[in-house]
Amino acid sequence: MQTLTPPSSYNLNKPLIRTRTRQQLNRICCVYRSDSVHFQNGIGLSRADWQSSCAILSSKVVSQEQPSSDKSADHVGAVNGHKTSIDLNLVPIEQNNNKPLTTQPQKPLTITDLSPAPMHGSQLRVAYQGVPGAYSEAAAGKAYPNCEAIPCDQFEVAFQAVELWIADRAVLPVENSLGGSIHRNYDLLLRHRLHIVGEVQLPVHHCLLALPGVRKEYLTRVISHPQALSQCELTLTKLGLNVAREAVDDTAGAAEYIAANNLRDTAAIASARAADLYGMQILADGIQDDSSNVTRFVMLAREPIIPRTDRPFKTSIVFAHDKGTSVLFKVLSAFAFRNISLTKIESRPHRNRPIRLVDDANVGTAKHFEYMFYVDFEASMAEVRAQNALAEVQEFTSFLRVLGSYPMDMTPWCPSRGDD
Repeated sequence: MQTLTPPSSYNLNKPLIRTRTRQQLNRICCVYRSDSVHFQNGIGLSRADWQSSCAILSSKVVSQEQPSSDKSADHVGAVNGHKTSIDLNLVPIEQNNNKPLTTQPQKPLTITDLSPAPMHGSQLRVAYQGVPGAYSEAAAGKAYPNCEAIPCDQFEVAFQAVELWIADRAVLPVENSLGGSIHRNYDLLLRHRLHIVGEVQLPVHHCLLALPGVRKEYLTRVISHPQALSQCELTLTKLGLNVAREAVDDTAGAAEYIAANNLRDTAAIASARAADLYGMQILADGIQDDSSNVTRFVMLAREPIIPRTDRPFKTSIVFAHDKGTSVLFKVLSAFAFRNISLTKIESRPHRNRPIRLVDDANVGTAKHFEYMFYVDFEASMAEVRAQNALAEVQEFTSFLRVLGSYPMDMTPWCPSRGDD
């Protein structure tokens, strides 16, 4: 099993795997806790504020080396003579075998180390789930041209790669026009503290791949991602293929598996790029059942972007309420009253409290499922109407979190190549 290593030494041809050695864990001396930062003014941080925050973080790392009796170093109230209202909590330095560290700690992080990477540039490191040739890799390239794409074996590893500074961004799918929502990533958005900073919509063009020289009548099974199999089910039947359908982790991984094991009775549903990468031939091109097959990806970062009003923005939120789903109508009314269009509503089980018991003297005890609601709406958090809408929503909910306010993907619609 490959170890999760820093960017300078990992192999881009192999995905990151969720394994870290004890030595690597000990190198993580401090972690920026985004959930402990409270902003009293404004919606987002400017670059100057962010750099000041980095300076505070660096100072607090140094303060951990001071004796515990020095209480004055526990909080830094100003940087370069400027007061700050940001309070940053640090995870304590991990100790080895319950013994204090005796070696000289590493150099504290500096503003240069922690300054955010440019939004667009050739040096951006972008994590995605899958192997080279996956649709997620294509989405990463569309979102950040000329980026350094980092493959990860699981969605959660991509989140962790950004949190541990191995990657600058992550590009992950959240919904498909035919297959619906990718529920796993909605759950991970709530579990982790990354921010949505953009979206990209990628038309999906499926191909039937096999080893060179293999004919369709020789096939006994087809393997691919579950959504790819469902998106091509009718076309596979029309091709006269009486084959078993087996699900794997990702589309490009299916092509890689066939090529690595020389499986001449198995075909994969994947992209044309996967065929080029793994030496496969294309038996059928454009086999998706519907040409309007588009996957929406979100771009994730450690820090939010500053909302603007000079271009169309979308905002994503998640909320819950102690009294169940009866609050949903009130929440929707808050947006309808201000003429804010909703583009998506998704419900997911409340994992901390999945069932709510209600005692009624007339009907007895009833069990209700508890849900978290994810909502996307077309407005920027820089707009007063969006701020007022969320202020009203907050009155009805017990939990409300803004996942991100980001530019909408306004790319003109381009149908799948199979229909050109």
